[in-house]
Amino acid sequence: MAATLSVTEWMGTTVMKFNRGGYLIGEGFRSIGKHGFMSFASVTIIMACLIIMGSVSLLSVNIDALIKDLENQNEVVAFVDEELSEEEAKAIESKIEAVENVESADFVPRELAMDNFFDNYDSYVMEGIDSTVFRHRFVIHLTDIALMSETTDNLMKVDGVAKVRAHIEYADIFVTIRNVVSVVSLVLIVMLVFVSVFIMSNTIKLATFNRREEIAIMKMVGANNGFIRLPFIVEGLTLGLIGGGLAFLAEWGVYEVLTGKIISTVAGSFIRVVPFTDVAVTVLVCYLGTGILVGVFGGINAIRNYLKV
Repeated sequence: MAATLSVTEWMGTTVMKFNRGGYLIGEGFRSIGKHGFMSFASVTIIMACLIIMGSVSLLSVNIDALIKDLENQNEVVAFVDEELSEEEAKAIESKIEAVENVESADFVPRELAMDNFFDNYDSYVMEGIDSTVFRHRFVIHLTDIALMSETTDNLMKVDGVAKVRAHIEYADIFVTIRNVVSVVSLVLIVMLVFVSVFIMSNTIKLATFNRREEIAIMKMVGANNGFIRLPFIVEGLTLGLIGGGLAFLAEWGVYEVLTGKIISTVAGSFIRVVPFTDVAVTVLVCYLGTGILVGVFGGINAIRNYLKV
């Protein structure tokens, strides 16, 4: 009988806890509608801050993609010794690809090299020139152009390579641009994160200021801190989710409009724009995650001082 009573009491306590939890969660949702203007302000601030951070991040992604495209066009050409036949020239391809930092090597016979050269000039200028004037060569793509100088030296040590042509000065410029863009983007994003958290937390604090008397009364009648915090946590989490979701949709729309304008202009012929669908999942997760973290943190931090009654 005692055991049965004990189980009954445990079940009753559990039901009461569930009912209390449901009540507190419901209060969190009701507070959003009850304080509609401040909820709207919080969501708007979250959206604005996330869109600013996201825009800077997406700009950095596109600049990085553009620099990588420029890097890929900055090729190294290794000219084969004139005394080697075409078969002997092809045979050193494996040695070239074995050089550290070489991503790929494409063999170009002298006949193809002549055709490529003639494509850039009028045929009458090149009368009397045959393929023997040109050398067999390899067009080489590097893994990291920052190591172009060292890679060029190593290619010169390969038997059968007579000369290597590399635009090291352009490579240095690309590397410098890439490093500057990475550092500036990182600094801007970190600064915007701190500013956004500060603004959003203070907005939620302002929304809570009008409810300080409500919190004080709950404390005076014996409610513990966890009981008081839960509705604010639910409210902050919900506002963060709404703000993050709306910011994602707004960012998507703005990005598509701006990239469409870029593609339709002359710049679109030589600038590759990263499609939003390629980064959509990452952006959505970051927006929702940031919105939730800031909303929950803001909700907890906003009532911290009012719990000291």
